[in-house]
Amino acid sequence: MKQKLKDLLKDAWNVPNALTLFRLILVPFFIIVYLNGHPYAALAIFCVASLTDMLDGYLARKNNQITSFGKLVDPFADKLLVISALICHGIKNEFPWAAIILVTIKEISMITGALLMLDRKNVVVHANYWGKTATCFFIASLIAGFFHELIATSGFAYDICLLWISVVLSYCAAFSYLFEIIHIRTESSHRT
Repeated sequence: MKQKLKDLLKDAWNVPNALTLFRLILVPFFIIVYLNGHPYAALAIFCVASLTDMLDGYLARKNNQITSFGKLVDPFADKLLVISALICHGIKNEFPWAAIILVTIKEISMITGALLMLDRKNVVVHANYWGKTATCFFIASLIAGFFHELIATSGFAYDICLLWISVVLSYCAAFSYLFEIIHIRTESSHRT
């Protein structure tokens, strides 16, 4: 495993990956600011972190700087940001814990699966259409969650509706990753 991590790090040093690491660094700041009663400052941090997600992918494709490190760490940074924001909204009773628990279980399973694929098959499972779409919906629902009380006065909880759509999309992503992993394992067993 150590050698595989060294191989991942050898091509890691570029601007897109620096943006991904910056997003990881922003997560604890977001949590501290949010839980200390500054939701709009936390929203600003969340938006900056979300923008780095769009920007790092764009730069990686534009400059041909797509790396194994980015494929592995970028989705992890996304998951950490989303789970942290979900839990913060849950603590403030803005989002239902059922959705938060479902997403957290799924994300932990995905991270574990990705690490096992790296360790046992030397394969980096990268984000696909379903995963990227789910992330976009999560970001929209999480931003809306900052205005939960205002939205509640409209009579329809748009933020909660967006959240549940995000949960469904994230499980679609999980199943698509599972099928991809099964396909990779089947192919590698046929080669041996």
